[in-house]
Amino acid sequence: MKKYSIGIDLGGTKILIGLVDKNTGKVVSYVKKKTKKDKGEQKIIKKMTEGIQELLDENSLDIDEISSIGVGAAGQNDRENGILIAAANLDCYNLNIREILNDKFKIPVFLGNDVEVAAIGEMKFGAAAGYNDFVCIFVGTGVGSAIVKEGKIIYGDTGTAGEIGHIIVDLNGRPCACGAHGCLEAYASRSAIETRIEGALKKGRKSCISEYLEPGKSIKSSMIKKSIEREDELVIQCVTEASEYLSGGIASIINFINPKLVVLGGGLIDAVDFFYQKTVKKARAKSLPVPAEKIEFKKAALGDFSGVIGAAFLEEREI
Repeated sequence: MKKYSIGIDLGGTKILIGLVDKNTGKVVSYVKKKTKKDKGEQKIIKKMTEGIQELLDENSLDIDEISSIGVGAAGQNDRENGILIAAANLDCYNLNIREILNDKFKIPVFLGNDVEVAAIGEMKFGAAAGYNDFVCIFVGTGVGSAIVKEGKIIYGDTGTAGEIGHIIVDLNGRPCACGAHGCLEAYASRSAIETRIEGALKKGRKSCISEYLEPGKSIKSSMIKKSIEREDELVIQCVTEASEYLSGGIASIINFINPKLVVLGGGLIDAVDFFYQKTVKKARAKSLPVPAEKIEFKKAALGDFSGVIGAAFLEEREI
């Protein structure tokens, strides 16, 4: 068996490309590319192929020494054919990732949903190691999840199971990137918090987060963390609101699926413990009493690399 695989986490604001040691699950080396301003199929493919080549050159490896390329992409995927059907946050539609990368590098290419592959990573080497029944929820540009039952990902009839971010929480609510209104993602994601903060600042609300902002730059999770540490009223208000919605969504999942464990990850969860702790406490309180007493919560243990590591092992999964 070849020692290395390449795992790619294709998200709404960045592409993280890692060289993974398949014996240990360790990320030997990685490349990060921003995607927020460079959306669209051609730009995304260019960044991925450049990143893969950079990894190979940096580690003096030939592509023949790589077992496979695995991609975890935010959006709806045709796993069997390796096609990214729709990723609104990336402005990508019907992108045949498998065909393009296979033609370029001539090795097997596998595709999965970004949180699905994060769940694989956490199950093999992270917070869900030893668990066969859990839900993995990641909060970032959007809100995504994956359902694991008896050690296997539940895909659903059309392969789109686990789209917790598109549970409707307000029938006449905010517009979502998916085209619908009132989705959980429009209330509980980092992007939603950013929109709320920016809107309040434009209306004249004062916040210390203004000290960290740069023209044309996004609000980062680290800025939110610093502002909460300074007890900033506006940021605490916006994060608390997001926590209320997210905890309601999680409680619904606990009541409906009754998992043993909920793994929470993503940049916002990882950076802002205030958000994580509030969400866990409220989710338990909003769940039915019996599952609420038994449910376990854990933070994702692999940080930014959950998806990269999981993607590197996609070739071992039953699709």
